[in-house]
Amino acid sequence: MADRIDKALADAVASGNVHGIVAAAATDKGVIYQGAHGVRALGDAQPMTLDTVMRLFSMTKAITATAAMQQVERGRLSLDGPIADVLPQLARPQVLEGFDASDKPILRPAKGPITLRQLLTHTAGFGYENWNGDIQKYMRVTGLPGLPTGKLEALNAPLTFDPGTRWQYSISIDWAGRAVEAVTGQDLEAYFRQHIFAPLGMKDTSFRLRPDQQARRATPHARQPDGTLRTMTLVRAEEPEFLGGGGGLFGTVPDYLAFVRALLANGGGLVKPETFAEMARNNMGDLFVETLKTFVPDMSVDANLFPDIPQKWGLSFSINTRATQEGRAAGGLAWAGLGNLYFWIDPTKRVAGVWGTQILPFCDAPSVQAFKAFETAVYDSL
Repeated sequence: MADRIDKALADAVASGNVHGIVAAAATDKGVIYQGAHGVRALGDAQPMTLDTVMRLFSMTKAITATAAMQQVERGRLSLDGPIADVLPQLARPQVLEGFDASDKPILRPAKGPITLRQLLTHTAGFGYENWNGDIQKYMRVTGLPGLPTGKLEALNAPLTFDPGTRWQYSISIDWAGRAVEAVTGQDLEAYFRQHIFAPLGMKDTSFRLRPDQQARRATPHARQPDGTLRTMTLVRAEEPEFLGGGGGLFGTVPDYLAFVRALLANGGGLVKPETFAEMARNNMGDLFVETLKTFVPDMSVDANLFPDIPQKWGLSFSINTRATQEGRAAGGLAWAGLGNLYFWIDPTKRVAGVWGTQILPFCDAPSVQAFKAFETAVYDSL
């Protein structure tokens, strides 16, 4: 088994599809694979290792959603009550309808309140500048700062549709993180540490890097037009005004595998089995996940890992409604991070996997090809 999966990773590095990779997989019986290939940075002799630290980007979202569901269990948060009960900033959301002749934003009151379920399913109406041209223009004409600035004001973007009427990938999990902080009186670092990281032994996952973690960090790379990779720098606020529940964590692949293994075990003590069952079902009704149309090509291509398979959204994962050619059963739970990190949880076949690298743009074809080869090798090995 290990040889087969190792070959998939070694081939990805040898082909130039990735500079370095850490990957891991487990069944409900235990860890079946952990491996690292390549280097942390091209032109540097430091090899990728299991304890290499990476920015997790949006793989943070599932952790934030789990924290929110812990608070639902405790009765401090409601899935379907107005989130304004704990976040008064969201009491009067505005919908951006367009711009007038002088590029002034045209706003109107939303037709209903925002709920936690809508935040966790990306149906609240928020967007992301990378995948929404109207939000990008709104930022430009109003001076609204972007998320990388770490400024709280960055969350004050308008909605782009009425809550519950569409799906759009968004900053909504950042708001869910703010809700967790509001009802617990702890920032996300302290809350995650106490209620998720420490119980699972996730010693290298954090919003703030220790010196030893910084020394083990992988370097971001950018895909060039000729298909090669080049190291790059991503700007990030060193002292942000808020901890981004939507994408602010750093961590290692073995740490993240511990998290997905817990969920694979019907919540694994993080949440009750019935809570995990709620998280794992379709929570968006008749709506479907849409392809992410890029407005910042350097950061993401048009993104959809399964364009031929209708996808739903749980709390907070994508759900493939049909089996995939890689071997994942229908009803698999998954998501990703901007640097081409991916995870999946297959409750039917009782297997989960994590793939970690640091390459832009997101959903870059060679990176996706390498990840899918890894997932195929995992299922073939079973």
